Amino acid sequence: MPALFLQSEIENPHSFYQKMIEKNPVYWDEENKIWAVYTYQYCTALLKNTNVHIPSLAPDDNLNQYALLIIENLARLSNGIHHEIAKETAFILFSNMKSIGIEIIIKELLDSKSSPNQINWVDLVCKKLPICTVLKSFNFNDKDSNFIIEKIAVLVKIMQPNKTNEDIKIINEISEKIYSITVRHIVTLPFYDDLISKISKSHKISIEETISICISNLIGLLIQSYDACRGLLSNSLLELLSKENSSKIKVDKTWIEKMVIETLRFNSPIQNTRRIAAEDIQLDEFLIKKNDSILVVLASANIDPKQFVNPLIFDTERNNNQEHLTFGIGGHMCLAKYFSINLATETLYYLFSNYNIVLLENKIDYEPMINARLPKAIWISLLNKTT
Repeated sequence: MPALFLQSEIENPHSFYQKMIEKNPVYWDEENKIWAVYTYQYCTALLKNTNVHIPSLAPDDNLNQYALLIIENLARLSNGIHHEIAKETAFILFSNMKSIGIEIIIKELLDSKSSPNQINWVDLVCKKLPICTVLKSFNFNDKDSNFIIEKIAVLVKIMQPNKTNEDIKIINEISEKIYSITVRHIVTLPFYDDLISKISKSHKISIEETISICISNLIGLLIQSYDACRGLLSNSLLELLSKENSSKIKVDKTWIEKMVIETLRFNSPIQNTRRIAAEDIQLDEFLIKKNDSILVVLASANIDPKQFVNPLIFDTERNNNQEHLTFGIGGHMCLAKYFSINLATETLYYLFSNYNIVLLENKIDYEPMINARLPKAIWISLLNKTT
């Protein structure tokens, strides 16, 4: 199997990763012209290496100014000083998120479904709850929130390296609208003036540039919440309802948090991330040359037996589960780490506190994506515990 494959085409990638860890820890995929790195040791070394950069999206003159601003300013797509500025901005945005009662949002989502006997957990909750939480945390009104929630699946295509003409047309329409909505709302936030002043002065950049960085990274939080958080909510529920774990369920928030963290290791929503070598990089006997493309296989590193004891056993009590690489490590570590874990923990705690849940289908189909393992649908039935 080549290093690049669609998650929809493989039932469980663990056996493939095990084989590569043992026999090809650093593998040159000639067909796709990319290095794939599978062990925890080598993945960690690359993620911490300052000469390993995020690959830039290919410039596309067909994208409008709003789409280009978003792409150019996102922390997750930048390197060097641009990354530092964008990362600091995103961190300040995260730290100023208003606390929102997740149980209120999930109750509204579940109550919006007339029948609890057949619910698609992915569509009803996973695609809406994370982004709705972010929007409410920044005081977006209902009208604008509903528009963004409805269009976010289109906007995330802005992250794709290869876009069709139809993708570009829709991205241009949506990005302009969402950019203008975000501008209108962000200026009303109580910390906005201090944020703009701080970033502009400390990095000696113009107010206009600082504003675009701020707006783009708030939009980036929305994109990130839709993609990665959706996967964590989906995969965590599947692990809880699996034959191996369903008998162990505890309606205890501490235990559920441990379960979420173990899901991040065992059933990573983000399977891999791409990098490019800015200089020659030596990994023991393997030489990755300058400008070579690299696939850092996070999900493989997460089941490396040299790092995790009995890695193919789902064990919430393993003492180093939090060392998983799903959120990355080093300068580009995901800022949404604690937000995602808390969101999934609070959501599942609410769900199992109030309902008995039955998984209606054992066969789960996944989205045709290379980097993320996202279930297309999870059909469940809910029986209220109070009835």
